[in-house]
Amino acid sequence: MSKQIWLNGDLVPPEQATVSVFDHGLLYGDGVFEGIRIYNSRIFKLKTHLQRLFDSAKAIRIDIPHTLEQLTEATRKTVDANGLSNGYIRICVTRGVGQLGIDPFKCENASVFIIVDSISMYPPELYEDGMAVITSSVIRNHPAALSPRIKSLNYLNNILAKIEARDAGVLEAVMLNHLGFVSECTGDNIFVIKHHADQTPYVATPPLHAGILEGVTMTTVIDLATQAGYEVSREDLTQYDLFTAKEMFLTGSGAEVIPVTKVDGRTIANGEPGPVTRQLTADFHQLVGNNAPED
Repeated sequence: MSKQIWLNGDLVPPEQATVSVFDHGLLYGDGVFEGIRIYNSRIFKLKTHLQRLFDSAKAIRIDIPHTLEQLTEATRKTVDANGLSNGYIRICVTRGVGQLGIDPFKCENASVFIIVDSISMYPPELYEDGMAVITSSVIRNHPAALSPRIKSLNYLNNILAKIEARDAGVLEAVMLNHLGFVSECTGDNIFVIKHHADQTPYVATPPLHAGILEGVTMTTVIDLATQAGYEVSREDLTQYDLFTAKEMFLTGSGAEVIPVTKVDGRTIANGEPGPVTRQLTADFHQLVGNNAPED
């Protein structure tokens, strides 16, 4: 089955799925997007992702020329047209075609396209053995400059940190915020397992005010941790908290749940994915494997 792209209301082959060089999404990164997983022909948290897409668009004053219900139908139609029972969806909304110059009000109509394809974020062995990361010198954008809750097409901040990671020989980088607290990675949220004084483990992850994009997979894992009986703390974390963590893992729509076993050359605990990470990973796979929720 040949690939099909949904572009402004029509399914077209990839070679016809083009945008103008005057589209402000291309010229200025002016737009928003969502990345969504397909599990066993079910679109994971589709409603949640689309609501975030509309919220992001509203925050930057883009009027999406379709209702949430219409985009829901368009997404399902695109998935069916591509015949993938497991894969990845990318929905992009750009400001649309305008003139040179950043004035957004010279763009008459927003453009929307939907891509369905396969995805592999990290090598399979890293999910079993854990991955190494570094702390990037590139900080997250200041929240007063651009709200981290807007899933913007402009990812240059993250890309620069990703380049730094690759130059260091690893695949991911932790990004700190302007206050020096842990924010998130270039495309994933961060969790650490810490212990209380009585050695009871609990799950910690940065709060919204740390400059994170609150991921859909992140909130799902928080729910799973709570259901499993773990305390979950949203707290400011420092590099010290990462270095001394009992366990660490990342979450994201593309990455799913992946353990981290080394940060800046420092081995986390015994250098193997820990029991809490393994349990939450198994719980996540069970959730999406059985009957992935679409709301």
